[in-house]
Amino acid sequence: MSERQGLLLSFLKPVSELESRIQDLSYLINNNKLSLVNELNTLKYQIHILKKEIFISLTPLQRLHLVRQAERPTTLDYVSYLLDDWVELHGDRGGADDSALVGGLGLLNNITVVFIGHQRGKDTKDNVHRNFGMPSPGGYRKALRLMEHANRFNFPILTFIDTPGAWAGIEAEKLGQGEAIAVNLRDMFSFNVPIICTVIGEGGSGGALGIGIGDKILMLEHAVYTVATPEACAAILWKDSKLSLEAAEALKITSMDLKILGIIDNIVEEPIGGSQANPEQAAMNLKSALIIQLDYLMSLSSSDLRNSRYMKFRSIGTFYEETI
Repeated sequence: MSERQGLLLSFLKPVSELESRIQDLSYLINNNKLSLVNELNTLKYQIHILKKEIFISLTPLQRLHLVRQAERPTTLDYVSYLLDDWVELHGDRGGADDSALVGGLGLLNNITVVFIGHQRGKDTKDNVHRNFGMPSPGGYRKALRLMEHANRFNFPILTFIDTPGAWAGIEAEKLGQGEAIAVNLRDMFSFNVPIICTVIGEGGSGGALGIGIGDKILMLEHAVYTVATPEACAAILWKDSKLSLEAAEALKITSMDLKILGIIDNIVEEPIGGSQANPEQAAMNLKSALIIQLDYLMSLSSSDLRNSRYMKFRSIGTFYEETI
């Protein structure tokens, strides 16, 4: 069992033990033809309630551990459920094709859209290939190429955010990582087409923002969105990464916190147990939310989209002081 899986099971241990016992009990009932079906259904219902209570009360750090699970759906998992006749497009037309950031064309409710998203791996080999979902400058330039294509042909843009951050290696800096992200930030404000961004897992730092400027920002219920990982924040502020629990609380990284702060627009409900418990249901919930937002945004003019997008981000972080 991987360490990442163990982190999840630490707070799901009571549920795991009960589910194991119920499975054994169900086996005994079926083999011995006992009439205990009602009792068994009662126990299953109680587990359902227990799991629901656990997930409602998850701490910010536990939510972060949850979305780092290898079983959690990735961008391409969601795309396969959300879009019809989709095709992935490759390359930044400058010599790079970053596997940590994917994109392409597809149909959402019979509307042609361009999708772009961070792509994590499913196992160690895949994660090495995907660079653990940390894009290089070529990835952000590929994303920009696809967004410019969408703007040229009047296709809405859907982005899916799921990264611990942009690749921070020396080679990335040599290739212009900061500049690539900055150009994306600038140009996404200028596009005439609707842009909907969804945080599906871990939205970390500038790596997330590089495809995170949109007319509407959606966030899955258990996803996190943060300026820095709690571990990095604790190490910077208190010189002790073990204080990540306190850092996670202070950073306000959960969907509910960010909705209250006005940073995101809508929270998309996840199945009990998280999206990894039922990827298809999670995708259907997200699809309904995307269609509603897309229908609204497509009714706006290009100038209204640009102006409201600009004002949306200008208003983030504003506050009022009173002199006593």
